[in-house]
Parts: sequence; structure tokens; C-alpha cells
Amino acid sequence: MKKTLSAALVAAATAFGGWSVAAEPNTPVAKVNGMEITQAELRFAEAEIGSELAGVPAESRRRVLIEYLIEAHLMAQAAEKAQLASGAEFDARMKYYRMRALRDSYFESKVRDNVADGQAKTLYDERVKAIPVQQEVRARHILVKTEDEAKKIGNDISGGADFAEMAKKHSQDSGGQGGGDLGYFTRGQMVKAFDDAVFSTEQGKISAPVQTEFGWHLIKVEDKRDRQPPSFDEVKDQITASLIQAKLQSTVQEMRGAAKIEILDPDVKKAVDAENAAASPDPAAPKPEEKK
Repeated sequence: MKKTLSAALVAAATAFGGWSVAAEPNTPVAKVNGMEITQAELRFAEAEIGSELAGVPAESRRRVLIEYLIEAHLMAQAAEKAQLASGAEFDARMKYYRMRALRDSYFESKVRDNVADGQAKTLYDERVKAIPVQQEVRARHILVKTEDEAKKIGNDISGGADFAEMAKKHSQDSGGQGGGDLGYFTRGQMVKAFDDAVFSTEQGKISAPVQTEFGWHLIKVEDKRDRQPPSFDEVKDQITASLIQAKLQSTVQEMRGAAKIEILDPDVKKAVDAENAAASPDPAAPKPEEKK
């Protein structure tokens, strides 16, 4: 549960933050009945609901957030008219929102902003060094029912027929209409017999018929190369998010260790105590050096 909540906080607080922070906080982006919606509000809205907009095209997100704030202002103004801005329920809500605002402020200034770009690059370089070099191939194949069919098609190709055209004409695989093109793949992604044939066939050559559970294959190896790791720009956001997550976890654990926390809900307390007991070593168990 702790990891889930922390991950949600990271996702919300980092979502779409790049395009709004450059503008002045008090710059108005819209008005509702004369009341300004500011750039600062837009930033808070993206932190609140940004993770829900992953499927929205980048060029539309700003508009979606502004429309969200317009509707929020309309409802807030209606609540004021209905005299809902007072009472025990409202006061409890405001107390909660103040706590959440303090939490978000602390996260932004003490956790997120303490993760520098250089840390992401350093971690990227370490991970790239640890990635073993893998060969990948690009291949085409033709799938038929019998070995005789595969041999006949192989003879036609040896006689000058085009492999891709023969795949379109004869292959029973769904990719046949694409000329049997399988794209690039590494060892272990295909069934073993197919894998062994592909990686033992020279570039530009066609394998002998290969049998798998799907039928008989003719395989043409189009290309062989060493697989390249993703560039830093491709994974920078992902690595930065993982660093923020790690920083958040360590910060929260340090805080919990220094705090006096009492869980008063009996059911939750029982569950937490059971979880802690399961995670803690048995004090009566002998230490490793004590075992005979």
C-alpha cells in the first residue's frame, strides 16, 4: 500500500509539468464570471489530474485542464451562492486540503526538486554498461503445412522467385501479406527450433525447411546486428521518475522511523501488526553464526 500511494504521488506531481512552470504564476488563462483562472491554478490542476490524461494528445492537454478549471470554478461559485462554504463538513475538508497542499509543497521542494538531471544521466550510463550485447536479426518466413510444400517453394525461390512474393502467395501465417516480414527480434523470442535456425543461418541466406508446432517454415535472414540500447532522451523521464520514487521512499521511511505513529482503527491495526510480524525475524531464531 505504501508503494502504491507513493507512486501515485510521483505520477501526479510530475505529470505534464514541463510546459506550465515557465509562465508567471499570476498570468490569467481564462475568466469565469469575471474571476481569473491563473497559470498557478493550471499547474495545480495538472498535478491533480495529469495522470488521468495520459491518453489525451499532448496538444489538447492544456485545453482539457483549462476546461476542467472552468467547470470547477462554476461549481465553486454555485457552492458559495448555496452557502456551502461553512460548517463542520466544510471545515474538515479544508483541513484535509491544507494538509495535502503542505504535502505537495514538501514533495516538490524537498523530494522532486532534489533529483538533478545529472543523476538520471549517471544512472543511465551505469545501466547501459550493465546491458549485455545482444544480437538481433530481421527475418522473413513462409509457413506451410508440409515439408514437401516448403521444399518446392524453396526450389522456386532458388530458381529466381522473390521470397516476399512467395510469402504473400503461399504462407498460412497472418503476416504473409506483409511478405512474411517478422521485423527485428533477439534470441529467445521465437520457439526454439525457429530460433536455432534463424541464428545459425547467414545473413542473406534462406534456411532449410524447419518444423515447429505451427507447421513448416522457410526462413530468410535479412539482417543481423547488435541490439542498441535506448537513447538517454528516450528513457530520461522514466529514469527520473524512478529516482524520484526512490527518493520519496527513503524520505518517507526516514520520517516514519522518527515519528510516533498510532493506528487506532482496530481492523487496520490488526492487519498492520500481522504484516509487521511476518516481515520481522523471529527473535528466538538462532543467528547464522549460531547455527550448528
